[in-house]
Amino acid sequence: MYAVPLAEDAELRPLEPWQAEEFLAHMDRARAHTDPWIPWARRSVDLESARATLQGYADRQAAGGGRIFGIRRGGTLVGGVMFVSFDAAAGVCEIGAWTEKQGEGRGLVSAAVRCLIDYALVERGLHRVEWWNGTHNARSRAVARRMGMHLDGVMREHFLNDGVRQDMEVWSVLAHEWRGGPAAPEGDAAKSG
Repeated sequence: MYAVPLAEDAELRPLEPWQAEEFLAHMDRARAHTDPWIPWARRSVDLESARATLQGYADRQAAGGGRIFGIRRGGTLVGGVMFVSFDAAAGVCEIGAWTEKQGEGRGLVSAAVRCLIDYALVERGLHRVEWWNGTHNARSRAVARRMGMHLDGVMREHFLNDGVRQDMEVWSVLAHEWRGGPAAPEGDAAKSG
């Protein structure tokens, strides 16, 4: 299986259904960081549901519509990134990310997101990468800003999570803005978080 180096002691690898036990242990460590923002995290509570989450992404990958990857630090799963959606025909995808405490503050999520953006815009030739985050999720917003994404707008009360409607920010970067690496921050993307 391939691995993409993210740092001296960290790498990005595909996550697959056979890794459900490790994924579940990681999700149990990450719950405080994931449950408020990622619906499948709250549903991945036992081996069967963790396997179903990973199988759902394997099915999406087989259909060309998504993929999930793990971020490993020192051999331990500490976070991940995914193509929430991937529509090659339309030229648009959405990227998401999560981490547990042990994966924070080392630039691993940003490095992994950069890999996915490169893959989508440079290798696959998509036109637009989107990043959606709850308006209260400052860490997620910071990733979008570090990638040089532009804030397209706020979808008011767009996302129902745990019985509460949340406002969602929609960020994007276009292929011509990305060529050669993250675009220089402009406008809303330049404001600190």
